[in-house]
Amino acid sequence: MSTIFFNSTDNDDARREHLYNGHLFVFSPTPCAIALCNLARELAIEAFAPLDPRVAQHSLAVEDYVAILAKLKPAFIHHPKSKQFIQGILKESGCDLNKTYFDVPRLRSATSDGYLTSGIAYAFHPHRDTWYSAPQCQINWWLPIYDITSENSMAFHPLYCNQPIKNGSKDYNYARWNLESRKNAAKHIKTDTRKQPHPEEPFELEGEVRLVPKVGGMILFSGAQMHSTVPNTSGYTRFSIDFRTVHLDDAVAKKGAPNIDSACTGTSLGDFLQGSDFSPISESLVASYNRTLEDVLKI
Repeated sequence: MSTIFFNSTDNDDARREHLYNGHLFVFSPTPCAIALCNLARELAIEAFAPLDPRVAQHSLAVEDYVAILAKLKPAFIHHPKSKQFIQGILKESGCDLNKTYFDVPRLRSATSDGYLTSGIAYAFHPHRDTWYSAPQCQINWWLPIYDITSENSMAFHPLYCNQPIKNGSKDYNYARWNLESRKNAAKHIKTDTRKQPHPEEPFELEGEVRLVPKVGGMILFSGAQMHSTVPNTSGYTRFSIDFRTVHLDDAVAKKGAPNIDSACTGTSLGDFLQGSDFSPISESLVASYNRTLEDVLKI
């Protein structure tokens, strides 16, 4: 069972503990969150001009649409203000910037009515980020940059908070994914043949939870939380931002959500930067998380 906390005043330590236990947090927009959304929206408007990004899919060939996203998404990730706004969000949210590490924010798009659901606009099936080599202490931050509805939001599946499910994570290695699959995302237009972890037994969708925050409002959830992209039937492309954090003390202590069904290898921990000065997380700590297949088989 999951509890949803709205505008909680819990400190970061208590909040992380709740998140590791499968609960969800929703926050109203903050100044830096709004600024990050404004940046993403400005870049999107410029990229799709003269079309409105939310409805551009109805006027463009899918190949042309993909070409625009292939330039827009890296431009947002590498924009010098993106990391600064993340730093501000963490400060506004009561995080210790010396101990909170984050990865770069990503601009996501979920087109309507099956227009583009693969590659650079992949529509995520039910999954845990921990199936994709995320550390068990990872916290996900998600915020929409345009108004959304239930029909183009994200779904959580609380039935699986403590219930393992057979999945393909044993075949996933983070280093191999970065080397072979991530850079080729824009080539997967009609179908996506990249091997990713999926549920490998019947999945129960009943009881899913959809949250609809305002623009710049934030949803926080554990990387071990089961979630998915809602099949978009709204007629509008959903644009959103997500980034992830880990707390240094939790990473060192191997504290986090329990691992109930992940068997992937490698780790994404090396992507994280310190909130205070953007320095990378220590290589020795990353190495301690870099599980091999032999390590997995011992569990």
